[in-house]
Amino acid sequence: MVLLAAAVCTKAGKAIVSRQFVEMTRTRIEGLLAAFPKLMNTGKQHTFVETESVRYVYQPMEKLYMVLITTKNSNILEDLETLRLFSRVIPEYCRALEENEISEHCFDLIFAFDEIVALGYRENVNLAQIRTFTEMDSHEEKVFRAVRETQEREAKAEMRRKAKELQQARRDAERQGKKAPGFGGFGSSAVSGGSTAAMITETIIETDKPKVAPAPARPSGPSKALKLGAKGKEVDNFVDKLKSEGETIMSSNMGKRTSEATKVHAPPINMESVHMKIEEKITLICGRDGGLQNMELHGMIMLRISDDKFGRIRLHVENEDKKGVQLQTHPNVDKKLFTAESLIGLKNPEKSFPVNSDVGVLKWRLQTTEESFIPLTINCWPSESGNGCDVNIEYELQEDNLELNDVVITIPLPSGVGAPVIGEIDGEYRHDSRRNTLEWCLPVIDAKNKSGSLEFSITGQPNDFFPVQVSFISKKNYCNIQVTKVTQVDGNSPVRFSTETTFLVDKYEIL
Repeated sequence: MVLLAAAVCTKAGKAIVSRQFVEMTRTRIEGLLAAFPKLMNTGKQHTFVETESVRYVYQPMEKLYMVLITTKNSNILEDLETLRLFSRVIPEYCRALEENEISEHCFDLIFAFDEIVALGYRENVNLAQIRTFTEMDSHEEKVFRAVRETQEREAKAEMRRKAKELQQARRDAERQGKKAPGFGGFGSSAVSGGSTAAMITETIIETDKPKVAPAPARPSGPSKALKLGAKGKEVDNFVDKLKSEGETIMSSNMGKRTSEATKVHAPPINMESVHMKIEEKITLICGRDGGLQNMELHGMIMLRISDDKFGRIRLHVENEDKKGVQLQTHPNVDKKLFTAESLIGLKNPEKSFPVNSDVGVLKWRLQTTEESFIPLTINCWPSESGNGCDVNIEYELQEDNLELNDVVITIPLPSGVGAPVIGEIDGEYRHDSRRNTLEWCLPVIDAKNKSGSLEFSITGQPNDFFPVQVSFISKKNYCNIQVTKVTQVDGNSPVRFSTETTFLVDKYEIL
């Protein structure tokens, strides 16, 4: 078999990406691809067509064609097998079989094509090997990055320690009524108190930036007292340069997952003078063979008043929960009023709620082992095959009133076996080769999109794919407890208020 070129083209013969495996000019390959659509007979079901000099072996892919151009004396059976491998490679790098998506990932496809064919002859590789070869995973690189991240964390810790020492020195000087000490370099005279305060402030601001060593301030002038912060900026520019080159710089809190991370993505809301934050956190542990081992949910209503004229108010709570949650009010809240009329107000109506501070006025708790209460069920089914494991995983939303956003289902993978081969998937996926995980990402799961599945193959044993972890964020709470109205104690007049509802994951695992 002599393969001249492999190309993805439109039905009009326009080349989107083409890889020539023998010496061939651009004009020649464009002419061959432009002639290809005119040679096909619409009434026949062949997957190849021949001219006097070359043979086209092709496969339709929605609005595109995957075309192999070979010599006429090549083995047609081998050509068809190679064509199938090329057709399977394209969905690995392109989420949609469209012209703009192919163009965006053209270099990834060319690198993969080079792993399949070398100098016109087919290499003995499969899809998993192609993915491993193109990733170019390096153990030495991992070690180097781990060492560098450790150095960055140590530099941050040293920065914070220095900042605390300078701050403590200033406080001690203020208590004793003395002038704040200067922090000159190499035995120089002390800088002025004002410059020292500026330097301490600059140091505290720069504590979140990695720094190798603080630069000493020079006695040449007050402006030099900020040299310590400037050094941090130089290191920060170096880190930004590394990021622009494609390096991943891990921060010290990268190990924290789900609830902290999801708070960052929550969009800002318009806060009124009376603002309530309704937050729920769920901890859930399921068995891989079914059965809910434990589910615990904690919720709270936090009240924040920014105008003291609205300090004496009452909250009208609507509780439509039917799951049997346990409610508990704040000790200063009138419990009898809440039990009788579902109103949250202070025991002494003449007193006001605190201003400009978050006050928890109502909290609830739900603990159960009832499987019907699981908001999102996950079924992971790994089965051993001849080449490793075929893994089928599916989700189903049990609570139709919920809308889960930024859902990430994390499946652990065996180490050292390369990337998984994805079969079918609803949504998107990310393979983290460092942490050996496959992240199945779904932007929204709701009543219209309540179920989906993922299939992939990889070398390993069934136990390698557990525990499966789930994270999400929702703007609708699970227990359906809401504040519907806010009124003033005097006159019962309504008060404008804003509400922020968040349903987060603290821990969600399938063991």
